[in-house]
Amino acid sequence: MRLPHQPFPRDRAASRKQPARRGRPGLLVAFMLAISRTALPAAEELALAGENVQAQMVLTVSESKRLIGRAVAQMPAVKQALQEGMVIICKGTTTTYVAEEILGRKIERGAFVTGRTYPEKSGHKLEARTNMPEVILIKGQLQTNLPLAEAVKKLQAGDVVIKGANALYYEHKLAAGIIGAPDAGTTGRIMPYVTGRKAHLIIPVGLEKQVAHSPIEIARLLHEPGESLNRVPGLYLFTAGEIVTEIEALRFLANVQAFQAAAGGIGGAEGSVRLICRGPRKAVQQALDIAKQIYGEPPFAGPEEDFSVSGNLPESGGGRQGASKRPGLGQP
Repeated sequence: MRLPHQPFPRDRAASRKQPARRGRPGLLVAFMLAISRTALPAAEELALAGENVQAQMVLTVSESKRLIGRAVAQMPAVKQALQEGMVIICKGTTTTYVAEEILGRKIERGAFVTGRTYPEKSGHKLEARTNMPEVILIKGQLQTNLPLAEAVKKLQAGDVVIKGANALYYEHKLAAGIIGAPDAGTTGRIMPYVTGRKAHLIIPVGLEKQVAHSPIEIARLLHEPGESLNRVPGLYLFTAGEIVTEIEALRFLANVQAFQAAAGGIGGAEGSVRLICRGPRKAVQQALDIAKQIYGEPPFAGPEEDFSVSGNLPESGGGRQGASKRPGLGQP
């Protein structure tokens, strides 16, 4: 899929001089499309056959983040790395929930975030009293004196790096992050080592961040030179990594097949996702029970949120509690 594109004025003369190039798509585009999977599971997996039942749930943005955070903490790769290797959790809103579920304690809203997207003329601004560094755990022990720049040099195959995203193209399982800093910020510091050391990259990202076009094409367009009337960011495509949305989270936690049926709402449900869960009755009921545990999760930035650094997490059927009781797991 290509976006409508007009070259910048200074490019037009050059484009007239060169004949239009024909041929196959770029190798990267062709490769990414070849390995991509469709958004929906196979029809036979979703069919309401035999004893299968279905149910719907509507999750707000913050509820989705909590669900995803809880699922990531329970992933086998994460559990193994917590026991035998290294886990790095990069800053972000969704990764704040991941860190809470793994560490087993509440994190002040805004303390574990770098870039922030606010409405132009409204919204609740976060004024965090603390600034928390990236979470780095080696064999379950929190490393308070190991900076991120040094930690990534120690990565090995099997270690886990958890990094959120700003753009999701779910149909082809592509995710990308906004780049604002000249040195590409956290992404620029970690990705060469993630790739070179073959670490396991996990990308927790909500379906609210779906975009209409492929991040491959968006990244290309944002990379074009030209005058910008305000600050236009770049986009970094995560070409390797395991994407975890609400759909994967429900599969990890309840062993159900889920798909997104609709989105949006009012009265606090703006940006919400409507999910349909299908599977055996017991599994679907378990998914509904998990949803009930996270319903009412306060907005990440909102007047009703308690931004204190202490406090309990929402009751979990084993996500946070299982992680917090893991031997050797330290506290920041």
